[in-house]
Amino acid sequence: MQSSEAILRKIQHRRVIIICIAIACGVITFSVSIMVGTINLQLGEIWRALWKTSDNSLGNQIIYNVRLPRILTGFLVGMNLAVAGGLLQGILRNPLAAPHVIGVNAGAGLLAVIVMLFAPGQMHLIPIGAFVGALTAALLVYGLSVHTGTSSTAQIVLAGVAVSAFLSAVTSGLMLLHADELAITYSWLLGSLSGRNWRYFSMLWPYSLFGLMTAVLISPKINLFHLGEEIGSSLGLSVKVYRTLVIIIAAVLAGSAVSVAGTIGFIGLIAPHLARLLVGNDYRYSIILSAVLGGTLLVISDTIARSIFQPVELSVGIVTAILGAPFFLFLLYRKRSLS
Repeated sequence: MQSSEAILRKIQHRRVIIICIAIACGVITFSVSIMVGTINLQLGEIWRALWKTSDNSLGNQIIYNVRLPRILTGFLVGMNLAVAGGLLQGILRNPLAAPHVIGVNAGAGLLAVIVMLFAPGQMHLIPIGAFVGALTAALLVYGLSVHTGTSSTAQIVLAGVAVSAFLSAVTSGLMLLHADELAITYSWLLGSLSGRNWRYFSMLWPYSLFGLMTAVLISPKINLFHLGEEIGSSLGLSVKVYRTLVIIIAAVLAGSAVSVAGTIGFIGLIAPHLARLLVGNDYRYSIILSAVLGGTLLVISDTIARSIFQPVELSVGIVTAILGAPFFLFLLYRKRSLS
């Protein structure tokens, strides 16, 4: 009969293998996404272009200036949303928690609309405004939840719902009153990676690196949250400190993603769910797997969005919603089968 230590090592080995397989699938997805588009490219052309041995100037331009920065940016956006969702689901112990629960989407959307309305010739300010709006909304939600002195999970969720509803209402009112000036807003609110170049990637990667590294470092504390706040406190967990820290990290990750790509939904819900189904509730592994799955899912969604109705390009948020709805029906069916 195997000892408990041997069983634990076997489980950990299995989790590492699953993460490696997910990374390999991400690399394959990355390669296919570079190949597919209005002009299809062969894998050999991509390889020669990456090693700068290709004479195909058009192919090189497509790869380096269009597809590569867009795919890399999309991967980071998906990764940020997935890690933010995983962190929030862990500390709130709510499988439906996502960045929009702490007001990120609503705050980013409102500030983006304000920038488009009052500085129409300064489109480069939209990502900055969206990031500030997302972070401000998240801090406002947490501030309202701690105003009572307890900042429980239920209070954070309720504060998030209230703040998101209010900010979304203001956004809708501005869009209705200024429909002609804000026509471009609809595309941004649906989420899009169209035209995302190296400037967006350069703006996003520092937040992604900081957020992922910090999330991995505090993932053991998230496991204690999963046991319950009372048990976590009895084991020496400073609940309020780590809850505040996690919400700030999630806001930074999700806010940076939304500021670059708009309000893309479902990735922050789907990827953490898939990660837990594959490696369980140990956040030391599920956070890393969520990052890989989130980036891969968004790259797949964006590839579909820009390829399925060529030359017309869909908003990637539409594709993620189409893919996300059946997934939640599957979760509902699975939960019913297990109960």
